[in-house]
Amino acid sequence: MTPSWTKDAIFYHIYPLGLCAAPQTNDLHRPPVHRLDSLIPWLDHIKDIGANALYLGPVFQSSRHGYDTIDYYQVDRRLGDNDTLARFADAAHRRGIRLVLDAVFNHVGRQFWAFEDVRNNRESSPFCDWFKGLSFKGHSPAGDPFQYESWQGHYSLVNLNLAHPHVRAHLFDAVGMWMDRFGIDGLRLDAADCLDLDFLKALKDFTKVRQSDFWLMGEVVHGDYRMWANAEALDTVTNYETYKGLYSSLIDSNYHEVAYALNRQFGPDGLYRNLWLYNFVDNHDVDRVASKLGDPGLLYPLYLLLFTMPGIPSIYYGSEWGIKGQKQGWSDAPLRPALDLNHSRKAGPQPDLQWDIQRLARLRKSYPSLRLGDYRQVLVKPRQFAFQRQVGQETIVIALNSDQETTRVDLPLNQPTGSLVDVLNGNEKFGIIQGQVQMSLPGKWGRVLKLF
Repeated sequence: MTPSWTKDAIFYHIYPLGLCAAPQTNDLHRPPVHRLDSLIPWLDHIKDIGANALYLGPVFQSSRHGYDTIDYYQVDRRLGDNDTLARFADAAHRRGIRLVLDAVFNHVGRQFWAFEDVRNNRESSPFCDWFKGLSFKGHSPAGDPFQYESWQGHYSLVNLNLAHPHVRAHLFDAVGMWMDRFGIDGLRLDAADCLDLDFLKALKDFTKVRQSDFWLMGEVVHGDYRMWANAEALDTVTNYETYKGLYSSLIDSNYHEVAYALNRQFGPDGLYRNLWLYNFVDNHDVDRVASKLGDPGLLYPLYLLLFTMPGIPSIYYGSEWGIKGQKQGWSDAPLRPALDLNHSRKAGPQPDLQWDIQRLARLRKSYPSLRLGDYRQVLVKPRQFAFQRQVGQETIVIALNSDQETTRVDLPLNQPTGSLVDVLNGNEKFGIIQGQVQMSLPGKWGRVLKLF
């Protein structure tokens, strides 16, 4: 059962090694540098813009980018130590912010202690069975006198044998320590679509016994999300299917694309009506959405849709100011920059965007329909899109306009008479006549209309 707190959640996502300006390579001989402490002021910003949950990217000891784990039991020395993370977690919880950590269980880095034992002791190592496809009949592309399975051909990432009981015990004991030491509220499982379902079920059993409202969210790109998100495995997954439509429907002036995805997922016969999917417009792995859109004005209807569509909205750090960032070759560094909070607030490319996000967060918290309501499509045009959210006696209609100019629309409603009040823009009122309502939609914006 999906934890109830996640249905009211608005997430903020931080990639800490980037935001903290940590060195790209971890020098294991240097003392810890408590860079995580510098993120505590960001917690006030997170709360100010209306978020109440934080997904904090990889924080445990790794070689480079955090997804090449060396030690699951120690915080990366570039960020501090376990006491540093405990301070940060306590600071978040004191502000009413839930904390979710990245869990990288599909693979480890080549400096992971058990893999180093295999490299040093070869066939004599007691850890040979900890890794998938390990064989001493050939050589690896990394120059080892043995072969092993890597994640998607990246031989700096060594796939774990998650069916091995000692591997599971090592990982689950780490999760237990994270829960006890840092009081975390959930995990985001990296490369969840590569994880054995049996492992996910065992992880769910382990965490839910310890904490019934613990949340498990998986990174899944393709496939039927119900394979991973169900009563036995994960609570939810990343909504990559709708992610693409959110921005490309604006680029191509084609709201039909995202409307199709939303109706397929959440409409009357939607596949995922009972799932609270994790929605986003960008993250640490994809180009910043401001770089994709080109026209910064389109960020405003984009976030309006993100905060009113079914699911859980997430903001990637810095994108609330419209900062740009694109991959350069194989490097994700431009997506994960160091930022100064005070400077970004005042001098970000779109400094007013954060205030509209704040308004949208307040609306989402004020109206249960925007968090819990059913979804029904009302109108789809290339540059205008309207849909309805309803729970109990409360009905909200969201109308979007990606055009530059103010545009008039006629919305067909399942309500013969009554009125709609725009709770987003000054409570302007519109009458319903014979199931139709006429209104103007402001350019590159929209309306959130409560039915009376």
